[in-house]
Amino acid sequence: MPALEIGRPAPDFTLPGVTVVDGTAQHRHFSLRDMRGAPVVLAFYPADNSAACTAQLCSYQSELAGFEALGAQVWGISRQDATSHESFAARQGLSFPLLADEKGDVVEQYGVNMFGIGTRRSIFIIDADGVLRWKHVALLGVRFQSAARIQEQLRMLDARGDAGAVRDDAAS
Repeated sequence: MPALEIGRPAPDFTLPGVTVVDGTAQHRHFSLRDMRGAPVVLAFYPADNSAACTAQLCSYQSELAGFEALGAQVWGISRQDATSHESFAARQGLSFPLLADEKGDVVEQYGVNMFGIGTRRSIFIIDADGVLRWKHVALLGVRFQSAARIQEQLRMLDARGDAGAVRDDAAS
């Protein structure tokens, strides 16, 4: 699948997911179209409970108030099922939604399928109108975009308040 273009509508999807708040799991379906009116950060990650993914998602959790202050929601997406996500979220204290793309359809739509065997660690910022404004797709490895870097991109989006495109960061 060709790479998604900055400034174009983000592919819509609906996935099952879970949010764990105060130890209580809430399972439901999450649709990107339901986020119109607010930005959303899609954080694709390879696997629940891996060291790098745990560090990545816990870092976003520790800065969740900063995302919320910018009006944005964070959604984690991987190919594990909602039961795995529930256990992972409860163990790590993650309170933002973790979505289960078990068939890999959304991974494929967003062009982050890694050789058919996994998911590339990737971040996509979708604006309030459902338009892709920024992305970073890692080629390989365990490095991830910091919460501060993502929030910087959200602030740039908020400062513009228009349909101008943010750049496509080079993959690393």
